[in-house]
Amino acid sequence: MSTTRELVRAAADRLAAAGVGSPEYDAAELLAHVLDTTRGRLLLVDAVEEPQRRRYDDLVARRAAREPLQHLTGSAAFRHVEVAVGPGVFVPRPETELLAGWAIDRAREVVAAGEVPVVVDLCTGSGVIARSIADEVPEARVHAVELDPDAHAWAERNLAGTGVDLRLGDLATAFDELAGQVHVLVSNPPYVPLEAWESVAVEARDHDPHLALFSGDDGLDAIRVIAVRGLLLLRPGGVVGVEHADAQGEAAPAVFSHDGRWEEVRDHRDLAGRPRFLTARRPQS
Repeated sequence: MSTTRELVRAAADRLAAAGVGSPEYDAAELLAHVLDTTRGRLLLVDAVEEPQRRRYDDLVARRAAREPLQHLTGSAAFRHVEVAVGPGVFVPRPETELLAGWAIDRAREVVAAGEVPVVVDLCTGSGVIARSIADEVPEARVHAVELDPDAHAWAERNLAGTGVDLRLGDLATAFDELAGQVHVLVSNPPYVPLEAWESVAVEARDHDPHLALFSGDDGLDAIRVIAVRGLLLLRPGGVVGVEHADAQGEAAPAVFSHDGRWEEVRDHRDLAGRPRFLTARRPQS
């Protein structure tokens, strides 16, 4: 039998050699998953039995082959919730928590003003943004749409019992009945340029659905649709927040600012200082 410390150290070395970006973290997370515990409690486990060690070896080998960690554990943590993920759905990224937090803050402002916030999440994927908003702003009426049937099935699972209105459909046509009623529109759309294929991390390129990644030659096709759709869905003074690639810190906001139809267009950086998402407001008139 091996100790948890020995197993994690050996696995981390193996993952590092394979080019995994966070080998120590991933090694510990996988062992905690096998042992049905947490990373913080691993040292309390005296020894790992042989069947558990074999299962761990298998998971480490799959992670070394760059299968996403969250596919191996079956879940992803995001703000105060956990969602189920796996093949067929985009794995939520930590940096998207900032966009979700922005949407939550705006929805809370609506509540503070004595209204019921109407929030729409376009390209919901796993449903994680909609789930977080419903969790942290229970007064909100949250609506979400996803085009890909496989991803929609994951969102259906993650949003069950939350009260979120989830639909299978296209962001360009969804929620016509909410025209002029939405307070907050939020989206983490596909935004990778087709020409950037080789630069995409192996975990995303080989395992995330391409519908969730790529958006035309410059990566801005979906964002252009959101800029048009937002003017229809949002009420006067309503706000939109859209994630984009760090190389699109000027190009993505320009989609909203180029013709003067949006106000207060600005970009926001993530915790690493990289351009991460844009926000804008529909004019009052």
